[in-house]
Amino acid sequence: MRLRLPRLRFPRIAALAALACAAFAAPALAADKVTFGTNWVAQAEHGGFYQAVVDGTYAKYGLNVTILPGGPQANNRLLLPVGKIDFYMGANMLQAFDSVKEGIPTVIVAALFQKDPQVLIAHPDVTKFEDLKTRTLFISKEGLASYYQWLVKDFGFSENQVKPYTFNVAPFLADKNSAMQGYITSEPYAVEKEGKFKPSLFLLADQGFDTYSTTIETRSELVKSNPDLVQRFVDASIIGWYNYLYGDNAKANALIKKDNPEMTDEMIAFSIAKLKEYGIVDSGDSKTLGVGAMTDAKIKSFFDKMVRAGVVNGDIDYKKSYTLQFVNKGVGKDLAK
Repeated sequence: MRLRLPRLRFPRIAALAALACAAFAAPALAADKVTFGTNWVAQAEHGGFYQAVVDGTYAKYGLNVTILPGGPQANNRLLLPVGKIDFYMGANMLQAFDSVKEGIPTVIVAALFQKDPQVLIAHPDVTKFEDLKTRTLFISKEGLASYYQWLVKDFGFSENQVKPYTFNVAPFLADKNSAMQGYITSEPYAVEKEGKFKPSLFLLADQGFDTYSTTIETRSELVKSNPDLVQRFVDASIIGWYNYLYGDNAKANALIKKDNPEMTDEMIAFSIAKLKEYGIVDSGDSKTLGVGAMTDAKIKSFFDKMVRAGVVNGDIDYKKSYTLQFVNKGVGKDLAK
């Protein structure tokens, strides 16, 4: 007796094969388009975000990110609450406190700088922070209304010693009995180049001005409606910063120079060195919680200092200014070297 073989259903097999081929040929889901506005022209202080663009980290997280540089003629922060951009790079927590006061529906979701880069720059004969109280200080209007009030309250500085800062190092270089404000990553470079000496540097964060800086802000509505998008942008940005500080950042620096032709390799190298030397990005809580870390305790500490100095109103519900939902997860910590 011959065995009876089952009938082969070639049409069904062919159909299944066709479906399989179609599945493999189907295009990947389109990446979410995101616009990230910075608060100044492109520079190394924005490097981690540029890194995540050029090395494909944002793309890996399903994001098509456009960086919109800020500058003297741009105020990208105004574009956030009206939905023209999706994320914004904030300066420090004072802006966030002010948003709560004004009822602006934005919230900080990560802080890439554990330390604010604000520094007081003095001539080499100044060796102690307290000695600055005997010097003329070149301070901007914004600085006088914010961190300088804290210096008055907690350290006994006086407004009588202040002269207007014009974002020019020449007055400081001409007056040997003066000091000036700046960012640890920027103005000291100009002083070294023009003054031909290394100045004394006093990072305010190391004296107790414990605000977070270079924050990621977004709309409160986006946090509620699309937390997955927010999480992906935060995680990818964190990884971008690890790779920028500890990996190959050449392509990121090239893109920075493209967006800001006045930037040079020497200036970028100086800034990166200062970011590392002073632990601006990776220090304190970030060593255990990961880059981008924030804690309730640190934000409360800064808020209380600003209330005591009369910079902010103590009635503000400052906890509305931020959320810890997207940080403190150790993302990218293995990339640190």
